[in-house]
Amino acid sequence: MTFRRTPSGEDVDTNCEGSFGNFLRSLLAGVPWSERAEREEVLHISRAASKSFRLYNANGRTRVIGEDREDIEVHAAKTARAESAEAARTLLDNIRLIHGISGGVLELEVEVPRRWNRRGHVNLELRVPRGMSTEVIASNGRVGIEHLCGGVRARSSNGSVDIADVVGDIEVQTSNAKVCCSCTCGHLVARSSNGKIELLEHRGSIDASTSNGLIRACMDEMGDNGVRLATSNGRIVLELPEEVNAELDIRVDNGVIRNDRPLRRSDRDRNGQLRGRLGRGGAPIKLRTSNGSVCLR
Repeated sequence: MTFRRTPSGEDVDTNCEGSFGNFLRSLLAGVPWSERAEREEVLHISRAASKSFRLYNANGRTRVIGEDREDIEVHAAKTARAESAEAARTLLDNIRLIHGISGGVLELEVEVPRRWNRRGHVNLELRVPRGMSTEVIASNGRVGIEHLCGGVRARSSNGSVDIADVVGDIEVQTSNAKVCCSCTCGHLVARSSNGKIELLEHRGSIDASTSNGLIRACMDEMGDNGVRLATSNGRIVLELPEEVNAELDIRVDNGVIRNDRPLRRSDRDRNGQLRGRLGRGGAPIKLRTSNGSVCLR
């Protein structure tokens, strides 16, 4: 038996120390997700005759970029975590990108096998034909879409959605994150349960709502369907073009209304409501918040 004397003068059995250290190392070796494996892949997909594209990515970032091209180029950064290095490599080999045509729509899905002690995700960057209609469905991860001339739909449960330089109707939905759209044109629908919504340099109509968060919309040009903004707990800021023809209807339950625009036939009551006409009237502008202020510029 071997002993080591401590600074306090006590003798410690070094064999016991070694046994305890080995015991700890054996425990850590089986900890879930303790080992990591990574790989990058590039995939080229012919779009055939399809003009629409749909992507499912449950876990990982997704970025879609429109380009002047005929095929779809997919850059996939795969990551696997498991209880051992061998298990992580095995999981990495089993992460697949499945694609095919369904109902005339070109579909791509990321398939990641799951076990309680193993996790995997894939960060995607796709370069697609600029004119394709695009839909992205993600559960956990940010979504970015840009430079497209077609309809866009994006849904993320736990991740922000950022859309830029898109001409076409847009529908965005996220549960626990923000929505940001800039330099867009068309009918824009944005929904968020717990996150702010920012819509900048938009031309067209807007229908946006969130349960908890700020809504800010800056319009370069307003479409015939007007603007509808609603939030339960948060401010609303709407910036309009210099010349606009619209019918204004603002309602605030607990907050104030600030209006910097001249109104015709305006009507303000004490219950937090303002109605009036901008220019010659026409497209509706409806702004609603339960707890927050409304600012019209």
